Amino acid sequence: MTEITDRPDAALVDAVRGIGTATLHEAGGQIGALPSYIKPVSNDWYVCGAAMTVLSPPKDNLWLHRGIYHAQPGEVMVVDTGGFHEAGYWGEIMTHAAQQVGMAGLVIDGCVRDGSILEELGMPVFSAGLCIRGTAKNKEAYGAINIPIRIGEIWVNPGDLVVGDRDGVVVVPQERIGEVLEKSRAREEKEANTISRLHQGERTVDMYGF
Repeated sequence: MTEITDRPDAALVDAVRGIGTATLHEAGGQIGALPSYIKPVSNDWYVCGAAMTVLSPPKDNLWLHRGIYHAQPGEVMVVDTGGFHEAGYWGEIMTHAAQQVGMAGLVIDGCVRDGSILEELGMPVFSAGLCIRGTAKNKEAYGAINIPIRIGEIWVNPGDLVVGDRDGVVVVPQERIGEVLEKSRAREEKEANTISRLHQGERTVDMYGF
C-alpha cells in the first residue's frame, strides 16, 4: 500500500466541479472516458475529486474495505476488479464506512448492491450495474492500493482528477487539470454562443458548413 503524496490543488478541483464529463472529455482532446457501461446508481449524482485507486481480485472486496481507510476526505475510490462483474463488491455497510472518512464517491469497474439504500445515503457510486451475488474476503489474495490501474482503455493514476455524472465518468491526468479546465470553459462559452445563434434562427448545417 502506498499513500498519495502528490494531490491536485483543492482550489483547482473546486474550479472543475460542476463541469460535465462530456465537456471535459472533448475539451481535453477526447481523453479519459471510462467504459460507457459505468454509470451512476442514481441518475442525479455528480462527483469530482482526486483518484484513490484500488486493484481488487475478482469476486473479492477485502481490498475495497482496506481502501476506505486509506482514502483522504474528498477523494474518489476508483476500483479495477479484473473485469469480473458478477458480484456485488459494495453496498450499504461500506457506504456508511466511506462516508465516515469523508470519501467523495466510488467508481468501480464492477457491480454493487443495495441500490435503493445507496440512493438514500447519497454518496455518489458509479458502477457497471447492480448484482446481488456476494464476494469473498481472501486475506492472501493479491491486491493493491494507490498504484496505476487500467479500466477499459484508460490508465488511472493516484491523484488524477475523476469526474462522473449521468453521462459517465472521465479521468483527467493530474498534470493536465488546469489546461483542461481552461479549454472546458472556452468550450462552454462557444456552445452558449452557438445555442444563442440557433434560437435566432440559424441552422446547424449552415453554421458548421455541412
